[in-house]
Formats: sequence, structure tokens, C-alpha cells
Amino acid sequence: MHESSMNRMREFIDEFLDENEYLKILDVGSWCKNAEYPSYKSMFNKPKWQYQGVDLRAGCNVDIVAKDVYDWGIEPLFYDVIISGQCLEHVKDVKNWIQQINKCLKPNGIVCIIAPWKWHEHRHPIDCWRILPDGMKFLLKDVCEFEIKKVFMQEIDCIGIAQKAK
Repeated sequence: MHESSMNRMREFIDEFLDENEYLKILDVGSWCKNAEYPSYKSMFNKPKWQYQGVDLRAGCNVDIVAKDVYDWGIEPLFYDVIISGQCLEHVKDVKNWIQQINKCLKPNGIVCIIAPWKWHEHRHPIDCWRILPDGMKFLLKDVCEFEIKKVFMQEIDCIGIAQKAK
């Protein structure tokens, strides 16, 4: 994970999460090259937090191997927090993908998506999108009916933070 993405996730944690609350956290697209490769996992290492990573293949930082890109095989309404960093650009059908997030997120849960708005092509195995604030708002508000907390661009990333209705 690049440094600006790591910084944005730290800011999200500091502003929106309470380490004294019991939280089930899902990291979508969590696979990393190896244990030394930066991932978000260590940021969520709090006594009352339960972090799990989901990806399409087994490997470092993957607790759940998804059945499919658009069916993760996860119980509906299970997670309090869903995060995803540097994954959205590798998904063909972003509406279907964001609806899977909506399915897995509890009422009143919060989501943080970080995706590049400017970056070179990097197939992994595909590279489909760069996202701007209007696109992020469309996915979070129009597709999922989440309440937008923040959507902004910083450095090379577009960050979307939103909350599901109660």
C-alpha cells in the first residue's frame, strides 16, 4: 500500500472510529505480497476490534477467500466497518461491488474507500478505473443510499467515507 493511502486510512480511524467500541472490520481487497508489505491490518490491531480481510485468492492478510468478485460468501449485515484501499480500480462492475459492501455492512455502519484518481496502469490482474469525487458520491449515495460523511481527493487518491442508515 502506498504511503498516501496509509495516511488517509489513519486519518479515517482517528476521526471516525472509537477504539473503546467493539467493532467488526472487513478489509475488501486485503491481499498483500508478503508480511513486510504495508497493509492496513496493523492499524486495526486494537483489543476490541476484530479485523478480517477478504480477497479473491488466499495469501498474506486474507482471512476470507471470496466465492466471487460480487459474492464474498459473507453473512449479510455482519460488519460495523468496511474499508477498501486500492481495490476499486481493479473491479469491472463497480456498482455490483459496492452493493456487496452494502449487503455486508450493518445498519449505522461506516465505510471508507480509497482509490486512485491518478496513477499509472497496474494490472492486478485488470485495471479498469480511476475515480473522482462525483463517481465516489454516486457509488456511495446514489447506489447504496449511504449518508456521505466526506468525499475528497488528496495526493493521488480519492477518498469516500459514508454511513449506512439505521
